[in-house]
Amino acid sequence: MDGVPRVPEQRRPGSSTDAAEHAAALRFSVLGPVRAWRGDDQLPTGSPQQRALLAALLLREGRTATAAELIDALWGEEPPSQALAAVRTYASRLRKSLDSGVLVSESGGYAVRGLAEGALDLAVAQELATEAEKARGAGDLCLAREVLGRALALWDGEVLAGVPGPYAEAQRVRLEEWRLQLLETRLDMDLEQGCHAEAVSELTALTAEHPLRERLRELLMLALYRSGRQAEALAVYADTRRLLADELGVDPRPGLKELQQRILQADPALAEPSAPTAEPGVVQVRPAQLPASVPDFTGRSAFVRELSEVLASASGTEGRVMAVSALAGIGGVGKTTLAVHVAHQARSSFPDGQLYVDLQGAGPRPAEPETVLGSFLRAMGTADSAIPDSLEERAALYRSLLDGRRILVLLDNARDAAQVRPLLPGMEGCAALVTSRVRMVDLAGAHLVDLDVMSPDEALSLFTKIVGEERVASEREAALDVVAACGFLPLAIRIAASRLAARRTWTVSVLAAKLADERRRLDELQAGDLAVKATFELGYGALDAAQARAFRLLGLADGADISLAAAAAVLDLPPEDTEELLESLVDTSLLESAAPGRYRYHDLVRLYARACAERDEQPPGERDAALSRLLDFYLATTAQVYAIEHGEDRLTDHLEPTRYPGLRFTEAAAALDWLYTEAGQLLACVRQAAGTERLRRAVDLLWAAKDLTESGANSHQYEMTAKATCEATRVAGHERAEGRARTVLSDVLLVSGRVRQAEQEARVAMELAVSAHDSIAVSWVANNRGLICLHETRFADGKVFFDQALEGLRAAGNRLFEATVLGNLSRAHLGMGNIAKAVEIAQSGLAVHTEVGRTVRLANGHFQLGVALTRAGRHTEALSQFSDALGLFNEHRQRLWEGVTHFRIAEVHAAEHRPAQAAQYAEQALALGCIGGDRMQGNVLTLLGRSLAALGQAGRARACWREALNLYEQNSAVEAEEVRALLTSTAAA
Repeated sequence: MDGVPRVPEQRRPGSSTDAAEHAAALRFSVLGPVRAWRGDDQLPTGSPQQRALLAALLLREGRTATAAELIDALWGEEPPSQALAAVRTYASRLRKSLDSGVLVSESGGYAVRGLAEGALDLAVAQELATEAEKARGAGDLCLAREVLGRALALWDGEVLAGVPGPYAEAQRVRLEEWRLQLLETRLDMDLEQGCHAEAVSELTALTAEHPLRERLRELLMLALYRSGRQAEALAVYADTRRLLADELGVDPRPGLKELQQRILQADPALAEPSAPTAEPGVVQVRPAQLPASVPDFTGRSAFVRELSEVLASASGTEGRVMAVSALAGIGGVGKTTLAVHVAHQARSSFPDGQLYVDLQGAGPRPAEPETVLGSFLRAMGTADSAIPDSLEERAALYRSLLDGRRILVLLDNARDAAQVRPLLPGMEGCAALVTSRVRMVDLAGAHLVDLDVMSPDEALSLFTKIVGEERVASEREAALDVVAACGFLPLAIRIAASRLAARRTWTVSVLAAKLADERRRLDELQAGDLAVKATFELGYGALDAAQARAFRLLGLADGADISLAAAAAVLDLPPEDTEELLESLVDTSLLESAAPGRYRYHDLVRLYARACAERDEQPPGERDAALSRLLDFYLATTAQVYAIEHGEDRLTDHLEPTRYPGLRFTEAAAALDWLYTEAGQLLACVRQAAGTERLRRAVDLLWAAKDLTESGANSHQYEMTAKATCEATRVAGHERAEGRARTVLSDVLLVSGRVRQAEQEARVAMELAVSAHDSIAVSWVANNRGLICLHETRFADGKVFFDQALEGLRAAGNRLFEATVLGNLSRAHLGMGNIAKAVEIAQSGLAVHTEVGRTVRLANGHFQLGVALTRAGRHTEALSQFSDALGLFNEHRQRLWEGVTHFRIAEVHAAEHRPAQAAQYAEQALALGCIGGDRMQGNVLTLLGRSLAALGQAGRARACWREALNLYEQNSAVEAEEVRALLTSTAAA
């Protein structure tokens, strides 16, 4: 569908000023029950026939309806004998409610006039649909989706609900069809923006509600295919074809058939094409001081286009004064190469010449502006005797010679804006390109460009051009390793490729192995007079003492980037002083600003910074002290986040003490923002502490950050970190720390459904915790072992472990964790058939959670009670508990718990024989993921298949069951037999 569907627009006659004043506060709705408001007060609209009259007038958008038309609208072909009198009575009553001047009599009929803009919900929906169409036409899909969502939100149940008469019925059909068209358009845009998994759930419900609507089926097929669910997509087509044949005796429309074929063929044309750009021509001009452009120039197309456009604006018929582009970036990123390439492409736009100078800004003796001006003046034909002595006079003569000419000036490797200003043309028709390691924010009127490293594809292409296609093609993976080790920095890639090209006996793998050693990498990246380390040394040598210390110490921290607060901990400085130092390093391009308040190094610059720290940092212990402060900062802050999220849980009382303070939060949302933003850096800090005296604090940091495992966003990284700490603590012989590390690892394995591995870790963790007299770990592991028993249907054993956990927690006064274990204990009683006891225990656990307050564990309390109530057959109450749990899990960003809650809601709907709702919630569970890993995903797919089968979508149901069976067989799950039986029973059908 190319545009947003619109209902036909109708002209509205004008109205009097008095009527507009009366109507200014009036609002009406027809996209639901017919209602009227004055301000916030709802007005009486009378009987159903009276509301039918009001609706008929509102839907005419100001046009007059005759009495005969209104009678026909209300009663059709069999009106009552007093129909005309009734219409007049209804109109009179409405006038009293709406004020005179709004409902007017005219030409034997009636009209509603003078409504303010936005007074009728249908008119608002039409305007929003038009706005969405314009946004989509302009390519702004985000805005179009948002506006269309606002339009759809105006529907409030059935259109004209409860309004009788043939006119209302016709309008209901018309507006419902329009709503569905708008919904299809919005879903189409959802798919265009890549929201395929999210759309599947909604489309599943819609196709169940409107089974013969082929466009919805088409969108569902596309959403499933793009979600990697090809078999289900094809099953939707098969179900649709069968349904259309059975119900209507027709085949699917051509568009649906075509989509099926494209899915079968995995048609790459489903992706959007990109259009190439044309390159300007080249004509020889004078003077021509530009250096030669490298023959293997690669990539940078967006930057080339951007800079070319700026230069073209200066050379146009209405040339702009002093068109300046200033490129900034780290040494070796290719600033000069790019500037020279762009300058050569723009030569035809500057027929009067191109000037070039290397300003030596990164070296100890930058070029003096007056010296550069002297050389420029000579290049433009000025005799030595005519060149003035002073900088001001030379600059004035330089500008005079440029007047009326079109010349491009390339100022390469500038130190700062002060060096550049006297060298700028200043005349319309001329332009300057400036390269520097410093961002020239103080260069007035300059178009600033920050040049980053190459993309992986660009980097590999450059490497291949230098080394040769034949050598790279046979070792593509090794070549990717090489360019990655080079940090995609063009200078490093050129050096590495040149070394390989000069050594015919080396393979790409040999070079990759040499670069794999981080401590030797910078030494390997030199060839002839080119060296990455030497390039960085120029920038480092220009730093003052405070900048140099910050550069060295910040490079010690692992992690993709670092926040301002964490950097302040590393440097042991106030945040204000830290920010000033870091921003000055950003200006030198030795540090990058990843986002406001966040900073990062290029990989090779980080290696250089660490080398400088080892060489220059005195005393040497300051390096360890800096990393210790960082770990303290993360542990103290994470402990506070845990305390906010978990209320009276006493875990934080048992963590290692810290010397350096952390952040303080006044709102739970801010605390969660910090935890999930810092997750990668926090886990990197834990891994970096392995094998050091900081190990025990690192394990406690990992434990305090355990909520990351249940969010689903950081599970893999968290698990790898937990395994690393287990090994490090084992080697170090830290009994208590190893017990805690294995406790954490058993948590991770449980969340992902790997029950046997979780049991192995939990057994070892229990032995270590008991031996180390670590009471909190003993209770924690006992709870984990109980959960493992639930997974293995050993409910009596699970009760024993939960009782053990409760005993320890009650002794420690840890009421919140006690409430959590009570919820788990209720599940054990469910398994043993003690339904009433399970409900009672779950209610007592929820009561403690509710008393403690709105923590993430309150969500678990609602969830566990919902499970118990479901087993008790109290489905309405169960849905209420699950709804409360879902809101809290969402608020606390526990995505995997959201998923499993959707699954439990789907179970309730299935038990209540509501397959469409069950399928919808099961789809949402699949999109979110669930606690329990592959086995739980198999449960969701099984339930989804049952619901789809109940909806008559047998083909898609079997696709779900086959996928579930595969997951069960991979995990040796007993549920596999149930699914085999389902597939067997439906095979004949």
